[in-house]
Amino acid sequence: MTLSDLSIRRPVLAIVFAAVIVLFGVVGFTFLGVREYPAVDPPIVTVTTTYPGASPEVISSQITEPIEESISGVAGIRVLSSTSAEGRSEIRVEFELSVDMEAAANDVRDKVAVARRLLPGDVDPPTVEKADADASPIVFMTLNSDTKSILDIAAMADRIIKPRVQTIPGVASVRIFGDKRYAMRLLLDAERLSAHGVTPLDVQAALSREHVDLPAGRLEGEDTELGLRTIAKLSTPEEFNRLNIRSENGRLITLADVGRAELSAENLRSGMAQFGVPMVGIAVVPQPNTNAVAIADEFYRRYEGIKESLPPEYEVEIGYDFTTFVRKSISEVEETLLIAFGLVVLIIFAFLRDWRATIVPVVAIPVSIVSAFFIMYLMGFSINILTLVGLVLAIGLVCDDAIVVLENVYARIEAGRTPLQAALEGSREIYFAVIATTLALAAVFLPIVFLQGLTGRLFREFGVVVAGSVLVSAFVALSLSAMMCRFLLKPKERAGWLQRVTEPFFIWMTRTYRASLLGFMRVRWAVFPLMALIAGYVVWQGSRLPQELAPLEDRSNIRVNVRAPESATYDYTRRSLDEVAVWIADNVPEVRRTFSITAMRGGAVNTGMQNIYLHEPEDRQRSQEEIFNQLSQGLARFDTLRIFPAQPPTIGSRFAGQPLNYVLQAPTVEALLGALPPFLEAAGRRPELRFVDADFKINREETTVELDRARAAELGITAEQVARTLQLTFGDQRFGYFVMDGRQYQIIGQLDRPFRKEPADLRKVHVRSNKGELVSLENLVRWRENTVPGAIYRYNRYVSATISGSMMPGYTLGDGVRALDEVAKEVLPSNIQTDLAGEARDLRDSSSSMAFAFGLALLIVYLVLAAQFESFVDPFIILLTVPMSLGGAVLALALTSSSLNIFSQIGIIMLIGLVTKNGILIVEFANHRQKDGLSKHEAVVEAATGRFRPIMMTSFATILGVMPIALSMGAAGGSRQSLGIAVAGGMLGATFLSLYLVPALYSFMSRYRRPTEEEAALDAAIQGAPAE
Repeated sequence: MTLSDLSIRRPVLAIVFAAVIVLFGVVGFTFLGVREYPAVDPPIVTVTTTYPGASPEVISSQITEPIEESISGVAGIRVLSSTSAEGRSEIRVEFELSVDMEAAANDVRDKVAVARRLLPGDVDPPTVEKADADASPIVFMTLNSDTKSILDIAAMADRIIKPRVQTIPGVASVRIFGDKRYAMRLLLDAERLSAHGVTPLDVQAALSREHVDLPAGRLEGEDTELGLRTIAKLSTPEEFNRLNIRSENGRLITLADVGRAELSAENLRSGMAQFGVPMVGIAVVPQPNTNAVAIADEFYRRYEGIKESLPPEYEVEIGYDFTTFVRKSISEVEETLLIAFGLVVLIIFAFLRDWRATIVPVVAIPVSIVSAFFIMYLMGFSINILTLVGLVLAIGLVCDDAIVVLENVYARIEAGRTPLQAALEGSREIYFAVIATTLALAAVFLPIVFLQGLTGRLFREFGVVVAGSVLVSAFVALSLSAMMCRFLLKPKERAGWLQRVTEPFFIWMTRTYRASLLGFMRVRWAVFPLMALIAGYVVWQGSRLPQELAPLEDRSNIRVNVRAPESATYDYTRRSLDEVAVWIADNVPEVRRTFSITAMRGGAVNTGMQNIYLHEPEDRQRSQEEIFNQLSQGLARFDTLRIFPAQPPTIGSRFAGQPLNYVLQAPTVEALLGALPPFLEAAGRRPELRFVDADFKINREETTVELDRARAAELGITAEQVARTLQLTFGDQRFGYFVMDGRQYQIIGQLDRPFRKEPADLRKVHVRSNKGELVSLENLVRWRENTVPGAIYRYNRYVSATISGSMMPGYTLGDGVRALDEVAKEVLPSNIQTDLAGEARDLRDSSSSMAFAFGLALLIVYLVLAAQFESFVDPFIILLTVPMSLGGAVLALALTSSSLNIFSQIGIIMLIGLVTKNGILIVEFANHRQKDGLSKHEAVVEAATGRFRPIMMTSFATILGVMPIALSMGAAGGSRQSLGIAVAGGMLGATFLSLYLVPALYSFMSRYRRPTEEEAALDAAIQGAPAE
């Protein structure tokens, strides 16, 4: 007894089956989180080490290299990259998507701890953070005040706001831009130091002696015990100015005699401003693969409390909320879901023209769709754009099986069977056809489920949702729908008025198709040149389609990266950013808010960023792309600056710069220096590219100090004395810590600004010989000026330079990658290797993954069909229609000027399962007709004609179901559009072509089927089973 027989005979059981499915789906829905896309950000761990005053070469050799050497042994690393800049080492460890974040972070911490003993003794301890340093924040706040200093504003952000936000589950870090953390700066006067016979080392030694806070033990009485503590800490500028350094002729020399102490900022080389007004930005950065919407919801619950806890003179505002776009895009897809449901119901009613019959497939839709929520809950998925798009596509699919059951049962009622007999016989006849079509469609998504990397993670949830919904729909069709046919379908003595009016049209359509099919069968040999022609078009047009990872979306956000000349100071860069901001405000009326950040995250002082937030798309006339092109052209007027506008990526949370990142890897810095200039020159001439630049540059001016060791030895001065003196006078060196308002801050000492302007100032610095005499550095060292790298970059342990750029209008990322590949073949020597980074790397990996997925999907569908038909030939008949669908998809993408991206590619793979459904129905019924005694030719014509109406109904239900996606215009509409266009175009082309190609191929390739006497007797016994 089949499932259909059981459900038809026991209707309450069928209803209970459906009710349980819906119940579990509703329960699962309540536990699902919401995010924009599935979790596709790889686990990234960042190791940051600061060493104030150290050059990039020192940072690279003494800090970055030892830590990298230790970290490289951790399993699962995909990319290991690093930046060694002045005073700072930043190592970015990107793991494979399958690696657990917590385990990865722990492994890196262990390796960093091992490498710690290899680092210089006075370096700050490395910090390990579970976040990408370039990750985009989901919420960005600003804090400012008309009456308070930037120091007070930064302190308020650090003390009040950061602790409240940092504890939100899923938050990786709270970054404070423009942070001016308090520090006590000891600014020394070189001339007064020399006059009083004091060296910078004397000042540091005095601070170590006089600035102490030590436990002294305890007092033990008969009944009580008291702790003892020695407090000799300095905490105010006045106290530091009274610091005793040494005695001179019976007179104490204090800090005030040789300099001054002032309460200032720890970091004087970075800042944030709005049109020149300093402010502080607070960015909430999530951990990779966390629920951004849930984090934002919790943030807003705490936001009001934060505002109330701030003094009235401070003003905090939300600068940008990334989840606003996410919420809008989710809402757009939910609206699309309802529209698709309405369109599918209309097409079903238009073909059936009977409300009782329409109820059967319509009821199957919500039951199957709701079941997906329980599947998502079991798999740990979320409600996101792709899972909802999967549900929209499923609306047109989950009714197919119910329609096939309905049509077959209805045909038997019209032939005179009772509803019970018709339900039993009709569901038995198409039982295996329904299973075959369902398994074929579900099998298409099996390769996607097992794909690794970005592609697999991105579309795993999509594939499981569609496949799960379709599998449930087959169960519903063979149980609930079959049972409903028994009770809802009744024999009609007289057709209704709508059916009487429209039936002639459907009869004419069926007869016209039959006549055209018979005409085509007379020249059926034409099927082979026709298929060759379509296949040739697919190859030709497919190679001409632009390629990109994903279409850019209008997120109302543009970032302008600014680089001043390499020798520019912080003040020069800040003024330049202010000028850029004023030009943007005067020339781009769509700007809602803009902020400038100089030397972000401890970067070079000649770099900055202008973050532009636009009004929402519905509130402006121009698109983000049009504004971006205006900025690209207009900002070229700042000829002393290198300016690179960038738009946020569609997929992933990194927002580091240009979309095209091409890496040159060399064994040595010298080899890289030889290869880089000709490569940049050739790349700059390519018409596809603009804003071509390299991160590695030899344009930083440096003064190298060389010690005269013989002279130093004569005077009893060690190399350590000289090096430490230079550190203390020129290097923002930390002298210690002081406590203010219960918090610990740094004490930083160096020469005052007027005494460290040029190399000649080295003459004013002295060290003490072993005889106690002061010796000028002029007598101990030689200095020379040269040009060195501003930073040293490494990519997978090789010295590297990353070539970045964007594409000219009309070109895509794929064009840019091909252009640089051609340049590399022309100009690079054999010892230079190339690789891709960022979005370009994801594009390359996704293209190879998609090719593998497409081939594997074809193979799996073929094996499923071979098992179903018990033939290795019949599946070929069906799968040969796949190129026809590709022709329709490629033509639709070309006509709409769409690109071949990760979304359109997944639509093309999905077509394998969609278009085979029509072929399965024709071949399955043709085989039955052959067993009934018809010839191959007669059998396939009868099968195609008999299945014409359900094929048209199911195909148009799928096409109309996907049309709202193809016509998407709202948030994240571009990505959905490309997927919808590929599916709609492919289905439209394949539906009409398969109605002719499958019968023709069947007549050539299928074998004759005549049942043996034993098979005939068994079939008769099955068909004659009593219908109780």
